[in-house]
Amino acid sequence: MNSTNSIEDIIKNTEGLPISETIGWLTKRYTNKVLFSTSFGKEDQALTHLIFQNNLPVRVFTLDTGRLFQETYETFERTRKKYHRNIEVFFPQHDQIEHLLKIKGPNSFYESIENRKECCAIRKVEPLKRALSDGKIWITGLMADQTEYRKDLPIFEYDNYFKIIKYNPLLQWTRAELELYIEQNKIPVNTLHSKGYPSIGCAPCTRTVAPGDDYRSGRWWWENSHKECGIHLTENN
Repeated sequence: MNSTNSIEDIIKNTEGLPISETIGWLTKRYTNKVLFSTSFGKEDQALTHLIFQNNLPVRVFTLDTGRLFQETYETFERTRKKYHRNIEVFFPQHDQIEHLLKIKGPNSFYESIENRKECCAIRKVEPLKRALSDGKIWITGLMADQTEYRKDLPIFEYDNYFKIIKYNPLLQWTRAELELYIEQNKIPVNTLHSKGYPSIGCAPCTRTVAPGDDYRSGRWWWENSHKECGIHLTENN
């Protein structure tokens, strides 16, 4: 079955179902092949709660770029303790990081868009490719209000670069719905969110944003390009 037929089959069998039941159907159809990537932001924390609370057999993993905020690690630990579940961790290839820092230093990403994309490719894209390599379904925490690019995404789509079907269950959630879900379920959240960081990535590449500013304007703020690192938007898509 090709990717188009697979997505059509998924939609046919899950249309109208709540997220937990949709994921449940996917885990039965694609046994041990449903993956969820978390960066411990609010959206991802909501989905982590949903997966763990419903004991859904989904492989939950995160990418540790080596440049994360301490507050992100604290959220990671609080999440482990609350749900008593392990979260897999994927690191960049050490030889690639060593070579990058040896040749270009620790802050080359500030110097050009090409350098920044190179750093993201090493620290995020390559580890993610390994993490997804044996999966069939990739669950994400994307929401339509995050960027102009994301507002037009479908609930299910095929990612040509990672060769996997993406499921974006929160795409049509409002920010108010997300906040209410987090509050009602007492879900751990990154303390940086309350300090002006709506979108949290690597520490040297993320800063606070003013109220009302674009959701991802604090990411790679020195650039005027789109605010994607390559995980959800690649030249191959």
